[in-house]
Amino acid sequence: MKPTQEEIQHLIAKSKTSIFKAVFPNTTNHYDTLFGGTAMQLMDEVAFITATRFTRKKVVTVSSDRIDFKVPIPAGTIIELVGVVSRVGNTSLDVTVEIYIEEMYSEKREQAITGSFSFVALDENKKPTPIF
Repeated sequence: MKPTQEEIQHLIAKSKTSIFKAVFPNTTNHYDTLFGGTAMQLMDEVAFITATRFTRKKVVTVSSDRIDFKVPIPAGTIIELVGVVSRVGNTSLDVTVEIYIEEMYSEKREQAITGSFSFVALDENKKPTPIF
């Protein structure tokens, strides 16, 4: 039985995922900012966790639609990655992930990166299966 819109909104709220990381020199490039590939890997991980928490099924990434790098992320900062389900289909769902920069020794915080990831739920035969 398909859940109501209210139940879906409740699941979206419950599955919101937030992870904090420190940006250390081993994750930065020659400009002393976070590697773009490292940021994308972290975003895909948070999106996967969010999708799994929402569906409670096996899911795989099928695409990343767009990733916008708005502000470079310097070494020596803290980042927060926030994943939220943004669309629910029959066998697939989209997750939006945002990365925020926080300075370690001040209250300054700003959004640096936004991306969208699509997932499909799989059954035991690795075939698409309904989310609900």
